[in-house]
Amino acid sequence: MEPTTIAIDLAKRVFQIHFVEPGTGVIHSKALKRAQLTPFFANRAQCRIVMEACGSAHHWARQLAALGHDVRLIAAQFVRPFVKSNKNDAADAAAIWEAAQRPGMRFVAIKSEDQQAMLALHRMRQQLVRFRVMQVNQLRGLLYEFGVILPQGRRASIDAAKASLASIADQVPAMLIDSLQDQLSRLLALDEQILHIEQRITEWRRGDEACRRISEIPGVGLLTATAAVAVIGNAHAFRSGREFAAYLGLVPRQNGSGGKVKLGGISKRGDVYLRTLLIHGARSVISSSKHLPERMRSMLARRPTNVVAVALANKVARIIWALLAYGRTYQCPTAAPA
Repeated sequence: MEPTTIAIDLAKRVFQIHFVEPGTGVIHSKALKRAQLTPFFANRAQCRIVMEACGSAHHWARQLAALGHDVRLIAAQFVRPFVKSNKNDAADAAAIWEAAQRPGMRFVAIKSEDQQAMLALHRMRQQLVRFRVMQVNQLRGLLYEFGVILPQGRRASIDAAKASLASIADQVPAMLIDSLQDQLSRLLALDEQILHIEQRITEWRRGDEACRRISEIPGVGLLTATAAVAVIGNAHAFRSGREFAAYLGLVPRQNGSGGKVKLGGISKRGDVYLRTLLIHGARSVISSSKHLPERMRSMLARRPTNVVAVALANKVARIIWALLAYGRTYQCPTAAPA
């Protein structure tokens, strides 16, 4: 007999569950407080638990899977079409249960604590880098008001700003000079924080065999390798490399009717961060490699560079999936003669 499917609408304090008794067809919908959730499932027979892949979903998935239950996560965009009438916790739980009954439903792989920690480091680094760029741009704009033009590049801008503050000290009020010095100090502190995070990411890559294998792929560096392993989780959650590339939004968007299908730009679905890293890595391969394959060189002659970069990012995503799914090592193809 099929196990009972129980849907949970996650929250911070009050959780809503929804399930149907297989034998009688009786519908159960009840609210549980946070402290009641684990004991409720600990006292039940093995069942299938489905949740929306939202905040704390992976944490609860690990907790409930440790009790022997079959836990599955569904992406939020696949649950939304099943919400009936008004949106509330009970309706959301019923929609999750309804979505889980679909035979073609795709589920999200449950991440381990290490994978979630690695993604947290990437998010922290990304925010610090964004804030650092904002600080440098503001510094450039403030000094421009006093006739100082900083060169391009973060490090060159900071070095030029230090030298410029000394030369304009007698022309600018002291309170502004002191504040600009504080901003330069903040930039140095941001550099140190980003460096420490990158060192932790590097240590994790050294100890992870999958990261070391996919780092051999051209265009896959420290950030891309660690982010890919953390995002994919279990590679077998995707049926093929193309499905993984589609998950990242690296395949054309389709619009068809009456048997005619039109292909547009990439769909840009899925993980924006990893897709950005893959495309930047592909651009670096195109710009720095002296011995590109003949097929890529002919493509560059026919198509714009950005189109070729996205195509290469799609190929790299498929290679990453193949290496992780089958435990293989990267084999560099024979390069075309210069």
